[in-house]
Amino acid sequence: MIILSRLIPINPARRKAVIELKRWLKYIKPYKKYFILGPICMIVEVIGEVILPKLLSVIINAGNAGTLTVGSSMGTMSLMILTAVMMMAGGVGGSYYGAKASVNFAADLREDAFAKVQNYSFANIDKYSTGSLVTRLTNDITQLQNFVNMMLRLALRAPGMLVAALIMAIIIKPTLSVVFLVTIPLMLLVLTSLIATGFMRFKNLQKKIDDLNSTVQENVTNIRVVKSFVREEHEKTKFEKANVELKNASLSAMKVMVAMQPIVTLIMNLTTLAVVWFGGRIVLKGGMEIGDLSAFITYVSQVLISLMMITMMSMFSSRAFASARRICEVLDEKVDLQDDNAAFPELEVKNGAIEFRNVSFRYDKKAQSNVLEHISFSIEPRTTVGIIGSTGCGKSTLVSLISRLYDADKGEVLVDGVNVKDYSLKNLRQGVGVVLQKNTLFSGTIAENLRWGDRDATDDEVRAAAKNAQADKFISSFTEGYETVLDQGGTNISGGQKQRLCIARALLKKPKVIILDDSTSAVDTATEAQIRRAFKNQLFDSTKIIIAQRISSVMDADKIIVMNEGRITGIGTHDSLLAGNTEYQEIYYSQTDKKEA
Repeated sequence: MIILSRLIPINPARRKAVIELKRWLKYIKPYKKYFILGPICMIVEVIGEVILPKLLSVIINAGNAGTLTVGSSMGTMSLMILTAVMMMAGGVGGSYYGAKASVNFAADLREDAFAKVQNYSFANIDKYSTGSLVTRLTNDITQLQNFVNMMLRLALRAPGMLVAALIMAIIIKPTLSVVFLVTIPLMLLVLTSLIATGFMRFKNLQKKIDDLNSTVQENVTNIRVVKSFVREEHEKTKFEKANVELKNASLSAMKVMVAMQPIVTLIMNLTTLAVVWFGGRIVLKGGMEIGDLSAFITYVSQVLISLMMITMMSMFSSRAFASARRICEVLDEKVDLQDDNAAFPELEVKNGAIEFRNVSFRYDKKAQSNVLEHISFSIEPRTTVGIIGSTGCGKSTLVSLISRLYDADKGEVLVDGVNVKDYSLKNLRQGVGVVLQKNTLFSGTIAENLRWGDRDATDDEVRAAAKNAQADKFISSFTEGYETVLDQGGTNISGGQKQRLCIARALLKKPKVIILDDSTSAVDTATEAQIRRAFKNQLFDSTKIIIAQRISSVMDADKIIVMNEGRITGIGTHDSLLAGNTEYQEIYYSQTDKKEA
């Protein structure tokens, strides 16, 4: 077999199908008993549905022949009751096990998709909108859940009923069964056409759901800005556009579903009419009993209903496959920041020394110019370094490389003399605390938010960190104090309060390197000075990097790095830069009343 597999190339499409099958088997295996018992129960129901018309025909034939008595019919009626009970048990069992299997399947899939998103780098996340990721982890997985549930209930039931009913009809009257030679191909033609049309429409529908979710998420998150600029009408117009596009996409997709019902019903009625017409003539000629015709009509209905079920499955599969493809995109996204090949996965940041060696970086790898160009400098442990420069010169990008939020395209970034790629991401980021420009808090109490820095921190440690960040005073003014519940994103407190809470959260982490990315811009200069003083006294064993727009925020630093258009134009103390660096001089004199001599 091994030799044959080497000699005979494997079809790429088949290989892909095998890989996809293995993917979904991962979510089926833990609940295989539900996936087995569900279809078995549905088969039991099918057996009952096929037996029941035949038993009924026996009673009708006996009644028509005048030989029906209570005694002679008791056995048949008992079998009918037993069959009905069996069908009920099969139907209930199939629904129960189908629900158990599909819900667990979806829960595990959603957990894996969410875990994958948590491993995404900033570059990976930039490829998807927030609304798209939300839709994929909710609506798309729900579509798959519904599809799995339906398949477990119908995948064996529909074809099983089709085959069994077809066999029973042929046994009763082979010549009358010729009607299926017209009906079945016609139904299959309808099925194929609907699937081909529905797939693209359902794919477009999911895209429009993405767009609507993104619009709603952006509006709700930034509702204060919307109201401040009186842009409610603009937002209403933008939402209306997304909503109308979703409505049109939904109607387009639903038209396929709507068209299916009358077409299938028409085929069923015409087939029944043909059977009654030709079957009635056969009965009148004595070639068939009336009970058998009744059973034959029932079997015809079962054949057509099973075909309709198959059509329904195919239509739902169109939407499910579109959703599955979108989920697979999330699961298959190649995370560009990994630590699988880290040389020292157990190593932790001990001192906080930092060095950049000829580092260049660009966000778009196809772009012509770099965001950072030939960056080289070093920072000694336990020192304070300021980074200053014009807006968009690459300050935030530069510090993002230290904790590997992005990876340098060229050159090396080292922490404690070790390339950041040789640390595990967990240990590296555990040793580097970052307070980003965008201050993000989560729904929950203030204490819960602060304990993101250290989940095991005591109440005293939490309060001490808040005091150092100059946050304890306003927290204590709240009725619930540290148990005050924050809205999502911390929208029920001011920007300056959010900044101080984020600083306190980073302080509680006690990192060897702490980076403040313009994180005191919303506080007054007096409060900022108190925060810097707390840094100096409480974080004396940490390396401190302060990105700022204000000269006053960095002028007391041990070293100041001046940046302009992605390059370093000067490194030194406040006095040395003021004496000899043009960019620094321009910033200094623009922010002070002093005039350049």
